[in-house]
Amino acid sequence: METMKEYIEDAEKALLHTYNRYQVVLDKGEGVYLYDIEGKKYLDFCAGIAVFALGYHNQKYNDALKAQIDKLIHTSNYYYNVPAIEAAKKLKKISGMDRVFFTNSGAEAVEGAIKAARKYAYLKDGCTDHEIIAMEHSFHGRTYGALSVTGNPKYREAFEPMIGNIRFAQMNDFESVVSQVTDKTCAILFETVQGEGGIYPAQEAFMKRIRALCDEKDILLILDEIQCGMGRTGYMYAWQKYSVKPDIMTTAKALGCGVPVGAFLMTEKVGMHSLTSGDHGTTYGGNPLAAEAVNIVLDLFEENHIIDNVKEVGAYLEKELDALVEEYDCVETRRGAGLMQGLVLNRPVGTIITSALDKGLILINAGTNVIRFVPPLIIGKEHVDEMMTILRACLKEEME
Repeated sequence: METMKEYIEDAEKALLHTYNRYQVVLDKGEGVYLYDIEGKKYLDFCAGIAVFALGYHNQKYNDALKAQIDKLIHTSNYYYNVPAIEAAKKLKKISGMDRVFFTNSGAEAVEGAIKAARKYAYLKDGCTDHEIIAMEHSFHGRTYGALSVTGNPKYREAFEPMIGNIRFAQMNDFESVVSQVTDKTCAILFETVQGEGGIYPAQEAFMKRIRALCDEKDILLILDEIQCGMGRTGYMYAWQKYSVKPDIMTTAKALGCGVPVGAFLMTEKVGMHSLTSGDHGTTYGGNPLAAEAVNIVLDLFEENHIIDNVKEVGAYLEKELDALVEEYDCVETRRGAGLMQGLVLNRPVGTIITSALDKGLILINAGTNVIRFVPPLIIGKEHVDEMMTILRACLKEEME
């Protein structure tokens, strides 16, 4: 067997260098822990970027996927399949939405949401110059449509021109949104909790005023729940805390807990007056294997009372992180919801994350100066304590 160093050297020769990867080759997982190929154990507070909500090696999840592999993996969308039908019904139930389109990723879900919004507006007036308002500091994906509504120029500038007629406003600043509204505005799009941009939750008042504005002007509200959805904030979808229902919603990441699957959902009104046969499609989307992953994930969320655990352990994590704000001069504040938290420092956090990895703790950043905490949703308070012990050691080193 090759050494870790040799595997990394092979990767650098074979893979396109679009990621600055940490110098670890992961091999297997168990519960909330990961192991590299040399057997070193890591407490995982990243969960594959908020994906592996149920932890690693969940036997019921594994068995369901193995059974589906033996039965049927793919047929294309020329035909119906039972797992996709059942998954769509379950998604409708937990979200309160009416129509589902399965995708392969979150970025694809955003692409579909943009197309649905523009088709909805096109059917009203026959024009193709409609505008979408998105938020600064947002992140929606790296495909062209998703990149076009991502409010960070560093991701966009090398790939201009983007798709047209996108305007940007400030998250939680209602007047900045209003100032961008024209008679061509067809949708307002934002993450209910901004992830990559620094863990910024949308405020209740902001969401309610945006919802009222959209209702008044027949503008569609699109909420991106790709990272903050699927129970991560203590609600199945983050908007449900405030009962501000979107017209279109995107979901992915923990939806399949590792199997690539996403979806965009819409109300019946949008479903009946937007995309029709031939307007949108995907070869792999909603195939039996991906759909069965959705089914077993949603079943296990209910069976294991995941939402209750997030509320309990998330409150404990908030309390512990808040203590660090008082203890360390380099820590400025904490923000987030449930098990989606950000610790804001007055300096870059790269060295702290690397030090944590050396000590057996996996963390990631959300921007230059924010440590992001998005662990599996099955963690207990004892795992928070273990994480805090390592993090305190890293912060102490940083201050020396």
